Amino acid sequence: MAHDADAVLDDPVGQSLGGRHAHLARRLGRAATYHREVATFSAVSTEPDAADWADLAGLLGPGAFADLFSCPAVPPPTWEPVFSLEGRQMIWSGGTPDGPAAESGAGLVELGPDSVPDMLDLAARTEPGPFWPRTHELGTYLGVRVDGILVAMAGERLRPPGWTEISAVCTAPDARGRGHAARLISTLAARIVARGERPVLHVAETNTGAVALYERLGFRTRRQVTFRGFRTP
Repeated sequence: MAHDADAVLDDPVGQSLGGRHAHLARRLGRAATYHREVATFSAVSTEPDAADWADLAGLLGPGAFADLFSCPAVPPPTWEPVFSLEGRQMIWSGGTPDGPAAESGAGLVELGPDSVPDMLDLAARTEPGPFWPRTHELGTYLGVRVDGILVAMAGERLRPPGWTEISAVCTAPDARGRGHAARLISTLAARIVARGERPVLHVAETNTGAVALYERLGFRTRRQVTFRGFRTP
């Protein structure tokens, strides 16, 4: 059973949409989703009934993609499965982040609206997960530029109360092996801890290299999850 402080992580999308990301949300009844150019994640109540699924379908529209992230509830059989991916949720194990990156974030740059084309290009080439034109509005995104070219980035995504998720961790193929990801993650974790929150992240079970990196940086597995996507009727 989850500790009280961890319980919000059982529904990270719903907790974010109902809290610090409420300004980025669209809602109908007990269903909610992000604005389309921000994120595709959607949420229903923790024990959804037929009306909740109908509200989400109405919110998204017919034949629309519904990314339910780690929601354990399964929609009605009229919803077409799109993908199912085993993964894990990992949380910061405590203490103050250190290591190669938490020094001060030297050499890292904050990525804002003017960096969106570069961020979209890097995400398209490295596929760290869904990334859209307004995803950067979810939180702070940091990057590494070499000769002006963005070669690595990571940022803040879901933000359930007391927690901030680190996401979009990616490095261009020709810039790997130089510690960029570790530095970005540790710097973000240090900032999150400094403001009194705890870092959390999600990773596909098949991405064993990322899991090993996160464990070295101070994360531990909280629970196994299944990421699911569907198409509305």
